[in-house]
Amino acid sequence: MSTYVYGIAASSHPSLPEGMGGVGDPPREVRILREGDLAAVVSDAPEGLRPKRKDLLAHQNVLSEAGAAGCVLPMRFGSVAPDDSSITGVLAERAEHYKERLRALDNRVEYNVKANHVEEAVLHQVMAESPDIRGLAEANRQAGGGSYDDKIRLGELVAAAVKAKEADDGAAVQRALEPVADDVSTGPESTGWLANVSFLVDRESAESFLAAVEQLRKDMPHLEVRVNGPLPPYSFVEPGPAEPAGTVVSGTETGSG
Repeated sequence: MSTYVYGIAASSHPSLPEGMGGVGDPPREVRILREGDLAAVVSDAPEGLRPKRKDLLAHQNVLSEAGAAGCVLPMRFGSVAPDDSSITGVLAERAEHYKERLRALDNRVEYNVKANHVEEAVLHQVMAESPDIRGLAEANRQAGGGSYDDKIRLGELVAAAVKAKEADDGAAVQRALEPVADDVSTGPESTGWLANVSFLVDRESAESFLAAVEQLRKDMPHLEVRVNGPLPPYSFVEPGPAEPAGTVVSGTETGSG
């Protein structure tokens, strides 16, 4: 039977949760695999696992329990290894890496920040900032809407200006929040957001980080800014001893994996 991986911790971690229920129906019992100075929080992997709410919450609950008294490197939901020995083998092989990550992520959490334009507000900005767009729009208005070609041209100019502003504003979001974070991980560009960035934040600095987000909202009111966190630092753990099986659910979206 394959093995489901929740997270990796130091073998001396004081509160690793053995015996609690994990993913699956019925819930698979959580157990601990130890290898040298490291331990993996695992259970048997149910067949046909999918990101249902019950299992997402089970994954999150195991990590919350495991992280209550010490650092745990979280694996994303759906991380499955062929068997126990493959996990302990990778723990031994990459021991120094995992120990370094445990030190680096101790007492730190992840905040994921996404931003998009408020359509009407950004169109006003584009018009205000571009004499060419203003001029063509006014010419079209005076011409009763303008010719088909003029309308197409105006639309192309506006679309290009908005696209350029998306790139500029995405970079501005990251610049504004980087100084109050310990590390930054940029998400994939194909998410439909102009910014999708995860920030590693010391728990004691969380209020300062959230205050910086509020200041960003005030400084850039043409943006819709969403924050998800605090989360386990999913985006700051390199691939572990298991690859996600089936449909993988992003930890920055679900809060679990």
